[in-house]
Amino acid sequence: MCNPEEAALLRLEEVFSATLARVNSYVLQPLLPAAPEPSDPWGRECLRLLQQLHKSSQQLWEVTEESLHSLQERLRHPDSTSLESLLLLRGADRVLQAHIEYIESYTSCMVVQAFQKAAKRRRLLQDSQDVPVAVAPLRAERVLLFDDALVLLQGHNVHTFDLKLVWVDPGQDGCTFHLLTPEEEFSFCAKDSQGQAVWQWKVTQAVHQVLRGKKDFPVLGAGLEPSQPPACRCAEYTFRAEGRLCQATYEGEWCRARPHGNFGIRLLPQASEDRFDCYKCHWREGSMCGYGICEYSTDEVYKGYFQEGLRHGFGVLESGPQAPQPFRYTGHWERGQRSGYGIEEDGDRGERYIGMWQAGQRHGPGVVVTQAGVCYQGTFQADKTVGPGILLSEDDSLYEGTFTRDLTLMGKGKVTFPNGFTLEGSFGSGAGRGLHTQGVLDTAALPPDPSSTCKRQLGVGAFPVESRWQGVYRPFQDFVCAGCPRDLQEALLGFDVQSSRELRRTHPEDSVGSMEDILEELLQHREPKALQLYLRKALSNSLHPLGKLLRTLMLTFQATYAGVGANKHLQELAQEEVKQHAQELWAAYRGLLRVALQRKGQALEEDEDTETRDLQVHGLVLPLMLPSFYSELFTLYLLLHEREDSFYSQGIANLSLFPDTQLLEFLDVQKQSFLSHFFDFRHLWPLKDLTLTSNQRYSLVRDKCFLSATECLQKIMTTVDPREKLEVLERTYGEIEGTVSRVLGREYKLPMDDLLPLLIYVVSRAR
Repeated sequence: MCNPEEAALLRLEEVFSATLARVNSYVLQPLLPAAPEPSDPWGRECLRLLQQLHKSSQQLWEVTEESLHSLQERLRHPDSTSLESLLLLRGADRVLQAHIEYIESYTSCMVVQAFQKAAKRRRLLQDSQDVPVAVAPLRAERVLLFDDALVLLQGHNVHTFDLKLVWVDPGQDGCTFHLLTPEEEFSFCAKDSQGQAVWQWKVTQAVHQVLRGKKDFPVLGAGLEPSQPPACRCAEYTFRAEGRLCQATYEGEWCRARPHGNFGIRLLPQASEDRFDCYKCHWREGSMCGYGICEYSTDEVYKGYFQEGLRHGFGVLESGPQAPQPFRYTGHWERGQRSGYGIEEDGDRGERYIGMWQAGQRHGPGVVVTQAGVCYQGTFQADKTVGPGILLSEDDSLYEGTFTRDLTLMGKGKVTFPNGFTLEGSFGSGAGRGLHTQGVLDTAALPPDPSSTCKRQLGVGAFPVESRWQGVYRPFQDFVCAGCPRDLQEALLGFDVQSSRELRRTHPEDSVGSMEDILEELLQHREPKALQLYLRKALSNSLHPLGKLLRTLMLTFQATYAGVGANKHLQELAQEEVKQHAQELWAAYRGLLRVALQRKGQALEEDEDTETRDLQVHGLVLPLMLPSFYSELFTLYLLLHEREDSFYSQGIANLSLFPDTQLLEFLDVQKQSFLSHFFDFRHLWPLKDLTLTSNQRYSLVRDKCFLSATECLQKIMTTVDPREKLEVLERTYGEIEGTVSRVLGREYKLPMDDLLPLLIYVVSRAR
């Protein structure tokens, strides 16, 4: 008895045989014409292929019928008919050959039909059957040049190349020339120089015409000189060859068959479904080079500079918002690895590393700041702490010694407590034992000065300020040294751009103006007052080169000192960094000025001396850029002076409890002996050089007690810009003087000795 698989095979063979019979009867035989053989080459080729297909189909039907008959015999006589009697087993090669011939015939026929349909839409410009040409290394049997594509036929394989992405490279001899495409390079070799000239001229002109969007193909020899297509062009292409770039799509500028130019987009599919890496970068000879944004399938995003396809220079790498171990690295790269000065925030561990890197690992001097307020400074090697270091806790305890990777005290060390006690010895920890030590506790030391213990600063001297952010300064310096060319201007788009999609919409012409306009305006604002207005406008504009540089510096500053990095022991590190940024911004302005003068055939005056430069940096640039760093600096200042601010706030709170008249009296008593002057009414008023009547004194107090000045000072809480805060203080001073002048009935200027107690009074009332 036959098994179910044999019965299923029988049904399959019956269906296949019936299908072949219907195809022969209703499709192929009616297509075979009874008329004479066609005269055109295409018609004769189609007829030949159709006859071959009919013949191979008939042979396959005959083989299928024979196989079907052997299966039926097996089913009728399973005991006497063995499996070896089946045609599928005893004549397997014959059956396979019949299938192969049928498939080859069918494929050949379909290819020609497809080309016939395409030819109706396309215009055939040249055929290798008319002018023979050999193609290497592909060894194409036939070459067809259409008005929009180059087609190479190799057996049953068809290779089609869009002429927009074909470059013609003349050969060294008179019979050969080369074609460049995004994935392959071909040599076209004709039998003689005339054939080579025909093919090279026609391919060149076809490429030129398709790039111009025209169909009027010129006649060979009609023009004086053949029009050469541009070497650089914009197009979209999907890579087909097996490998890392298989099915990757690139859209952007090309040069000689390689991505090359400003901000091309490459989409690289990943193994996971509907996921891909998106690269939006500058390209040079097929590799990423310059600034770009890369959005990876892992949801990580890199914004920074590349060299030869690898991260190189300054860049920011950030994990996705839903990453199990969130992180953000802001710093320098070398050959695809973190190297140099950089900041890493580990969201999972709640800590930030500020320091040096090498080969992707923490290596060299570094500072670690934690969310708990603990600070560590020491040396790293291969991502591990080595040698001694110092640890500052939130209560200002100081440990000097060795550590584990998670900053646990381990080995020899010394702890200095806030009260001056010291503990020196060996430290360790174990499972379930906590921290244990063996050493000497010294309680005889005098208590240290609180201002010196809480204001210890870390990182100063460990990282030279002038070399910390060279990766940010250098692209701008290169741009200026090159003369501010337009093709490099787009590389200064800045790191405030949020995504590659936004970057794609950005273009240099959309900015504050062309580089020529920027340089021309710069020359018109060289006088001190005009220069101040110009720099203020430039630094506040995110599309101006100086504004772009400032925003990138703001990004590095926030990555270092905002959030976890807001630690009082880093204030001096931040201050010297801001001063260095001011120097670099002034140098950037001077560089732009030099380029502007050179374009006018003039030269910049001799280099500034140190005194002049410092005057411009600290007197002009620093006040203009300081508001951009104010938030982080102010937070660091508050943390560092928390003790003093607490005393000050308590003092102001105590003063606010006094009634108005008594508070004015008290402020005067602070300056002079209360007992000796208490009953002298003149000294109840701090303006000691004025003689006021009793009505004037009480009028001054009843004049809403400097209410206008108090209301003015309260506005300082609504401002963030330090410049605006100073303006509020200036207006408050004017309101105080105005109140005094109204009481006296004449204008009066307050000396500082009289202004200060009144200002304290207004501050206490403005809380």
